[in-house]
Amino acid sequence: MKRLAVFDFDSTLMAGETIDFLAEPLGLKEQVAKITARAMAGELDFFESLTRRVALLKGLPVQKVEEICRSLPFTPGAKEVVKTLQERGYLVLCFSGGFRPATGYGQEVLGYDAHFSNILHSKNGILTGQVGGEMMFNNSKGDLLGRLLPLLGIPKEEVVVVGDGANDLSMFPLAGVRIAFNGKPIVREQADYSVEGEDLRGVLEILDKIGKL
Repeated sequence: MKRLAVFDFDSTLMAGETIDFLAEPLGLKEQVAKITARAMAGELDFFESLTRRVALLKGLPVQKVEEICRSLPFTPGAKEVVKTLQERGYLVLCFSGGFRPATGYGQEVLGYDAHFSNILHSKNGILTGQVGGEMMFNNSKGDLLGRLLPLLGIPKEEVVVVGDGANDLSMFPLAGVRIAFNGKPIVREQADYSVEGEDLRGVLEILDKIGKL
């Protein structure tokens, strides 16, 4: 039986929010972090919050973006979780409302099978403040998951999703197991299980307990 596990990236596989790290050299981390927090809590439309935050990154050199993304801190246990799930027959994907330089590096380090995220637009090696990609809207993750499952031939009962923010909720109706990792209240309310703390290996404990590992 084919099985699928889909993980959010920011504040799930990675310890923090990529865009907050990118805003730091511009002196805008606090301003961006406030918008991020409200979006993840479901208080702001994700598309509007994303475009507002990315606009603040205008002028940041692409080289700096790459440098920051290759120094992001991963969540303790993330690599072990990905490897263990793959060994148990899971295809492991990363769906992120963040950015490809970060999720691409995450794939190098953590080893998940594929990643889907957004692209920061640049000209002459400098960010323009514009963004595009697969994960721009509140429902983007669920929309993509719904299109992938028939292609992969994986039933809902064999799908596990793990995330923390409001933009992860659109995946929940398409999954047999819904896990909140340090989830915002709106996510914990709709999740089947919650993992709190700094270690992602709590996900494995849950899956083992319910016979999904």
